[in-house]
Amino acid sequence: MANPLQFLQQVRSEGGKVTWPSRREVMLTTGMVLAMAALTSLFFSLVDWVIRLGVAAVIGS
Repeated sequence: MANPLQFLQQVRSEGGKVTWPSRREVMLTTGMVLAMAALTSLFFSLVDWVIRLGVAAVIGS
């Protein structure tokens, strides 16, 4: 097991190797995630509505 100081030096060294995304990439991927979340929400809302109609027709309410 490495001593804490050596561990922190290794962590800092590895952190320096990380390729961070640009601001544009972050904004683009955030927009994509929000759009996909909205589409998924719409899809499941429609599926829920269709199932609710089907159940109401079977039960006769």
